[in-house]
Amino acid sequence: MKNRFILVLVSWFVGKANAQFTKASLEASGLTCSMCTKAVQKALEGVPFIQEVKVDIKTQQYELAFKKNVPISFDDIEKAVEDAGYSIASLKVTGNFDNVKLQKDAAVKIGEQTLQFVSADNQILNGERVLTLVDKNFLTPKGFKKNRL
Repeated sequence: MKNRFILVLVSWFVGKANAQFTKASLEASGLTCSMCTKAVQKALEGVPFIQEVKVDIKTQQYELAFKKNVPISFDDIEKAVEDAGYSIASLKVTGNFDNVKLQKDAAVKIGEQTLQFVSADNQILNGERVLTLVDKNFLTPKGFKKNRL
């Protein structure tokens, strides 16, 4: 019985370790001045799983570094930006993947996030990959209409 428990524990751990999001690149919209940029930066710095926020004021880009082994919530990122009074124009996340299989019309659970991949059927994700979130909450209305399924 002891051997079974160890086997189940190891299998569960490997299943949870298939992917880890490490960073993100976020473009905010609606910013008009450096105080707006600072408000979004401060809001993002208050998100528990974000380790560091670097800002490029000219492009309204925020480079986010995530804490290791802490669950990531894209909805929490969106909420922080919206609570600061702005919206997300683009969100690209980088993750390290280890043999994550993608199938047509199948959702994949990565950490706490359930993702549906567009045009990625029968692929296997390995190594560092950048994913663009295509969701009405993470794109401008024009960008969402352009990328809709």
